[in-house]
Amino acid sequence: MFDNICKFLAENFSTDFATWLLGEPISLTELSPSELSLEPIRADALILLESAEVVLHLEFQTQPDANIPFRMIDYRLRVYRRFPQKQMRQVVIYLKETSSELVQQNTFTIAGTRHEFEVVRLWEQPTEVLLRYPGLFPFAVLGQTDDRASTLQQVAQEIIGIPDQRLQNNVAAATAILAGLVLEKGLIQRVLRRDNMRESVIYQEIEAEAQAKGRAQGIAEGRAEGRAEGLQEGIRQVAVNLLKSQMPLAEVVRVTRLSLEEAELLQKEIEGEL
Repeated sequence: MFDNICKFLAENFSTDFATWLLGEPISLTELSPSELSLEPIRADALILLESAEVVLHLEFQTQPDANIPFRMIDYRLRVYRRFPQKQMRQVVIYLKETSSELVQQNTFTIAGTRHEFEVVRLWEQPTEVLLRYPGLFPFAVLGQTDDRASTLQQVAQEIIGIPDQRLQNNVAAATAILAGLVLEKGLIQRVLRRDNMRESVIYQEIEAEAQAKGRAQGIAEGRAEGRAEGLQEGIRQVAVNLLKSQMPLAEVVRVTRLSLEEAELLQKEIEGEL
């Protein structure tokens, strides 16, 4: 879920991200992983944005990942193969504070090869920087602050100032979801208006995904139930055939693993038929 939220923000507020990470408000468009050679690795976590001169590769991580350095050099080479003339900036953004040494890694190194990339640990980013641009508002509560609840209040005030209602709803929804990494749900709902958030594209996509998963789970459970019922009916029919062949009741129980009561009931049904 957090991957999707970050991807939504980066794609819909690409100029804000370019200003923050590249230092200039250049316009960026999405670059599909399918345009690169080979199949992407965990494409759900991959964000590629491009302009005529540069490709910005973003990776948002909630947990440390030992495979990140390899991912960075792997995609650097893929982009170079496709766009050898373009510059490339690669940034790994860790969302949740951790003491793991993995979030300090910014190089991939093997014998004869060294590749560097950038790392942003949000908890070290000043909140005032993240509050400069609407696309970064949702990350402010994860930034460098001693009072996350107060920061969330500040973010809420900034969101209210967004003139476009649809944009306001989307930013509020993204803020609520990312704030869930560090704050209690009740507090978030008190600060951010839930009714407005529910009208956002983000919430609608989450609800649609949840409904789809629910339907899929229902179908799977229905199939499992059907299989169980079919198996039980098959066992019952085997027991009936064995009883009709005059197999002793105790032996039928042993073979079919039916309870003695179930086998006796079947025997009575058979005798009633006769």
